[in-house]
Parts: sequence; C-alpha cells; structure tokens
Amino acid sequence: MNKTYAIYGLGAALVDTEITLTDADLIEMKVDKGIMTLVDEVRQTELIAALDQHLVASKRASGGSAANTIIAASYFGCKNFYSCKVANDENGAFYLADLQAAGVSTPQHIVPGAGITGKCLVMITPDAERTMNTFLGISAELSVAELDLNALKNARFAYIEGYLVTSPTGRAAAIQLRQTAQQHGTAVAISLSDPAMVQFFREGLLEMIGDGVDLIFCNRDEAIGFTDAASFEEACESLKKYAKQFAITCGADGAVVFDGEQYHQIPAPKVPAIDTNGAGDMFAGAFLYGINQGCGFSRAAEFANRAAATIVSQYGPRLQAQQYAELRQQFFAAV
Repeated sequence: MNKTYAIYGLGAALVDTEITLTDADLIEMKVDKGIMTLVDEVRQTELIAALDQHLVASKRASGGSAANTIIAASYFGCKNFYSCKVANDENGAFYLADLQAAGVSTPQHIVPGAGITGKCLVMITPDAERTMNTFLGISAELSVAELDLNALKNARFAYIEGYLVTSPTGRAAAIQLRQTAQQHGTAVAISLSDPAMVQFFREGLLEMIGDGVDLIFCNRDEAIGFTDAASFEEACESLKKYAKQFAITCGADGAVVFDGEQYHQIPAPKVPAIDTNGAGDMFAGAFLYGINQGCGFSRAAEFANRAAATIVSQYGPRLQAQQYAELRQQFFAAV
C-alpha cells in the first residue's frame, strides 16, 4: 500500500538558543552537564541573564528532538508530518513557519492557543558536549488532541521522542500514537532521547514502548542505562526485548545497528567536533531517510554517520538547506 507520508513525528516544539561557555560557568550556575534539565521560565531567564555576554553560537532555531529529526529527513527528501503544540505568540508563529519552510505538514485542526511557546537554552562547552535547560511552556500540554490519526495511518513510520515521557498528557499521546500505528501497519520508532530520561523516567518509557516497537534509537549510555546492563554487548542483547531493530550511536566510534537478524558496526568519519547538539536527531533523520529510500541498515547507518559528523563540526542542530542536498547527492552518487 502506498502511503502519503514517510514519517509522522510526535514531540516537543521548542525554540532553541545556543550559547558557548565553560565547565566552570556550568558549575557556578549549578547546571548539571551533558543532560536535559526541565526548568521554569524564571530559572531559564536567570541563566540567560547570567550568560548575556557569551557568544550566541546560532540564530534562533525551531528545535525539539523529534522536530530536528523530522526536519532533517524532510530536507533530505522525505514527505513528513509533525504533531506538536505551540502558543499563539511570536515564537509559535516562527516555529510553524520554520516547519512549513522545511516542507513538513502539521495538523490542520490545531489553532495555537494562549500561553508561551517552549524554549530551550543549549549550552555548549569546549569539549563539544551539549547541556540543555528547557522550559516546555505550552509544549508540556501536548496531548492526544494534537494527533491527526488519518495522517498517521498514511505514514510508513511513526517517530516518537522519549522526552514526551516527562508530560502525562504527552506520554498518553505517545501511547495512543503507537497503538494506532500498530493497528494500521505503520512501523513505530522511538528515541530514548537523553540519559536523564532513561535514569528518571524508565517506567514511563516502558509504557510508551508497550509490548515492543519496530525500531529504537539511542546512544551507548542510554542503551546501557535503559537495560541496566553490565556491558555494552549485554545492552545490545537486552534491547531485543523491546524492539525488533535498533540503532545505537557511539559518538566518534560511529554506530552499531541491528537489522533484526545481524549486527552492523559502522565507523564514523573523523571530524573535529565543536557542538554535539542535535547529532543523535540528525542520525535518526538521515537513517530513516535511507530506510525509506530502500537502503539496508548498514548503508542507512553509513549515511546517518556522515550526516551526524557534519552536524557536530558546526554550531547548531540543523544544517543549511543546501547542505542537506549536498550530503545526499555526494553520498548516493558514490559507488
């Protein structure tokens, strides 16, 4: 059956601001390094004020983990759909316009309401590690009301970000999305998103996964933490209980993917990393694009590694439009 969309994504809508700083700055501000921490607007405003002399490394950008993935896959050439929740404010209008510019469709029945569109402060240290403090705003209220089940039924993949586990209504929407997708032959992929989600919200993630999904995306730390494994090898074997297939990113060591039958270890291009924000999201977007093009897991992961290597070698979680096209053309033109 031909389906209208390659991927239907569900996740937060956050407007990102990136700032470069030092480890000492993080310690001084009592910010936990390397993870995503939810904060209220007052705390986020305090942090921005404390950092106002620092370099803003990238212009304002529409973000959110699943959105980064969906936008990347869209720029590579997939026709995608995204459900999120923004407010009727300037950031909300900016966010929806950014999705539209990427060719991503959104539910037509949603009218942005009163409130504040979510914002994420992304702090990059000299080792390229990203630390995020997120004020979810109206995105915390994402619910089943934002779903478009007809669009979901007409998608090859449903893609769910693990960050939704922090919101009761978002978690319920993720569960509804998975259940409906499974009833209509739409494959379900979920990202574990962040070591903090695995550490503090594991039971909620298990609810979202239910009896199992088709594909899990995670990094090495998340795989080990989620499965409570003693080794990476043990984590890989344990993940098979939760997903038919999976893709695990390993930073400079590339990725390990399991296609349902065998493992493939795919090395990463050697690049100087300056900002790891969005690397996992980009990997997932490029990987899903490759799969939708008929690539096997090994080939799709090779393309995803190349895309992720490109994103970590510059600031920000997104590429310029022409960079997506160049990456696609260079990789798929190569023999």
